[in-house]
Amino acid sequence: MTVAMDLVPFTRGKVRDVYDLGDRLLIVTSDRISAYDVVMNEPIPDKGKILSAMSLFWFDLLAGLCRHHLITGDVEGFPEEVREQAAGWKDRAMLVTKAQRIDFECVVRGYITGSLWSEYKKARDLAPGRAVQLYGYEFPPDLRESQKLPEPIFTPATKADTGHDENVSYEFMSRHTGDDTARQLRRLSLRIYTTAAEYAAGRGIIIADTKFEFGWKNGEIILIDEVLSPDSSRFWPLEGYQPGRSQDSYDKQYLRDYLTQCQWNKTPPPPPLPEEVILRTRAKYVEAYERLVPEARRTLRLS
Repeated sequence: MTVAMDLVPFTRGKVRDVYDLGDRLLIVTSDRISAYDVVMNEPIPDKGKILSAMSLFWFDLLAGLCRHHLITGDVEGFPEEVREQAAGWKDRAMLVTKAQRIDFECVVRGYITGSLWSEYKKARDLAPGRAVQLYGYEFPPDLRESQKLPEPIFTPATKADTGHDENVSYEFMSRHTGDDTARQLRRLSLRIYTTAAEYAAGRGIIIADTKFEFGWKNGEIILIDEVLSPDSSRFWPLEGYQPGRSQDSYDKQYLRDYLTQCQWNKTPPPPPLPEEVILRTRAKYVEAYERLVPEARRTLRLS
C-alpha cells in the first residue's frame, strides 16, 4: 500500500510553490501576480493554469533544440503518493526532474525596450552622436524605442531569489561559469529565442525579449523553470507595432500602468486592485495563450 505524502512547499516564490520529491520537483503555479517584486493581494483567475499550459506547449515545441526538465504535466503521471493531493492542482502543476540551477538569468533581446532602452538613453545622452557601448555590444546612436535590433543579443543577469536581478556582461558571467558553460548558455538561449520568435510571429505576436533558466543534469545543460510565458517574456501584438514608442503588451504592463497611476511607492502593502484591472489583466493572459497555442492543442477549461 502506498502511503500518501504530506506535501509542504520547500520554496514559495512570488507566483509558484515548489515541492521536493527527492530526485524530482513538483512545481505548482498559483494565480498570484506580482509587480515591482511585491505580490498583489488579489489573484488573477486562471493565470496559473495559463502559465503552466504555455510552458508545457513550449517545452514540447522546443524539445528538439534543448533537453529540458519537464517530466509531465498530467496529474495521472505523478507519483502515486502525491497524486491525491496534486489532483487539486490539475492544469497548474508540473512534475520535473531536479537539476543544479545555474545562477544566471539568460536574457535574449530582439528589440530595444525595457531596461536596455533606459540604459541606452542614459549612455547616449552622455555622448550624443556616438555609438553606445552596453554589455559588450555596440549600438548606433539613432535607435528608437521598441526598434528591432539587427540581430538578437544575449544579455545575462544575476539570478536573485529576492529583489531585482542585475544585468551583467557576458564576460562577467563567463568568469563565474567558465568559458565553455557561458558559450553553451549563449548558444542555446539565442537558438531557442530565434525559433520561438519565428513561431510567434506567425501567430501574430512579437517576442521582444525573454529570459531562460538552465541547470546541470548528468553533466548536461538542460532548460528549467518556466519558459516563454507572459511572466518571463515581453509579448507585443504584431498588428499596430510601431517603433518610436512603448507598445501594447500581453505581459503585466497594464497592471504596472495602473499601479503607477495610483502613485504607489512600490513597497508593501500594495493597493487593492479594482475588478476591472483584474479582469483586463486576465484577458491579456488568455489572449496570449489563445494566440500562441493552436486550438487543437488547447486543453484548459477556464473559469
